[in-house]
Amino acid sequence: MDLSPVTEALAVKSFDKIADICDNLMLQVASEGISFHDDWPYAIHLLGYFYVDDCDSARFLWKTIPTSVKESKPEVVTAWRIGQRLWTRDYAGVYEAIRGYDWSPEAKDMVAAFSAPNAIPVLFFVEDVYTKRMFQLLLSAYSTITIRDLALFLGMTEDDATTYVAENGWTVDTASQMVTVKKQAVKREQKVDSSKLQRLTEYVFHLEH
Repeated sequence: MDLSPVTEALAVKSFDKIADICDNLMLQVASEGISFHDDWPYAIHLLGYFYVDDCDSARFLWKTIPTSVKESKPEVVTAWRIGQRLWTRDYAGVYEAIRGYDWSPEAKDMVAAFSAPNAIPVLFFVEDVYTKRMFQLLLSAYSTITIRDLALFLGMTEDDATTYVAENGWTVDTASQMVTVKKQAVKREQKVDSSKLQRLTEYVFHLEH
């Protein structure tokens, strides 16, 4: 089984392509009747879905993973724990799930790109995928928010969170512990189309026939 396309995408940090690459490879090996479950990079596959905000496909994939794999590969279970937090909109829990595990070298860069670790200065969070999504969510859903809740949403300390939003023009009132959101045009990320689920459905069909 040739997983070099996945390895190459990870090497050049093309994390937005990981899910598609894994989907296509999985369909290919399943259609050829190749046994692949024990060697499949399920954690990377799941993280690829989270990177492009496709929790539906991640949930579908999780249901197809054999119990033996879930029991023998804790990183796969930990990756899905992120998905559970995303699914239930437990925003602070997403950061806890990410930072509470010692990720493999293959997954570490991808996880860092999804949600930068505490050691990275706050200015670098502007490029962080998940924090950017949370920032956009706050923009669209709130006019004011407490500093405490802001920090939970952004996965930062209260000082870092207020610094981050202040640099984006929000007003921080330390006396009242409230932040006023500066509204702006919000660009919503396009959801992944149903073709991904279709490919995974074809994969399951090959497994069952």
